[in-house]
Amino acid sequence: MSLLLSSFAALADRLGLSPDSELLALALTHSSYAAEHHCQSNERLEFLGDAVVDLAVADLIVRDYPQLNEGASSVARSRVVNEASLARAASRLELADHLRIGKGVVKEQGLERPSLLADAFEAVVAALYLERGYEVAKDFVHASLAQDVANASRLPDTLDPKTRLRQWAEAHGYGVPVYELVARGPSHDTVFEASVRVGTLHASGIGRSKKRAETEAATNAWGQANA
Repeated sequence: MSLLLSSFAALADRLGLSPDSELLALALTHSSYAAEHHCQSNERLEFLGDAVVDLAVADLIVRDYPQLNEGASSVARSRVVNEASLARAASRLELADHLRIGKGVVKEQGLERPSLLADAFEAVVAALYLERGYEVAKDFVHASLAQDVANASRLPDTLDPKTRLRQWAEAHGYGVPVYELVARGPSHDTVFEASVRVGTLHASGIGRSKKRAETEAATNAWGQANA
């Protein structure tokens, strides 16, 4: 058995799935590979996994952090169920080693994209959900993101990044932050790049959705404001 196949078997074992699982293989099939090989991609699994991750993280927050009210719980969840956090979880699982991607993405070193890794994590969660049920998928999400949830729940600021930046800008006389959005890539693999200007500050962010891109841009601008 080759080293790659051996490590894939180890990944499947950690997930509690068979190395022969068709759903696991599908979860690790990026749309760029699917377009080149005329097969299904993990996009539908990603869609389902997004909902499962969202519910599982909400469950963890309600169960383990009763001191958080509804607003703080919502903000904590948004700090965890986002591209950067899920990409880190995918990296810890070494999912990039097993993703099937197209030649163009390989050429562009696309495996380094947080969006691609985050989508793969959600797709893997969906595969677990479909094969082994919600409880197993929930436990996996909890184990993967427990520390992220703990960190997010300890942060005192309960405002979402865009609201926080807007309030800061208005307090300093800069008016409302101005966002610009650009979509890049083919329709099956669109990535959004947002930029925001606040006074002399200028920051950008990237995400698979407009909301994620603007949230990342606002977070980066806030970081500049408080550097």
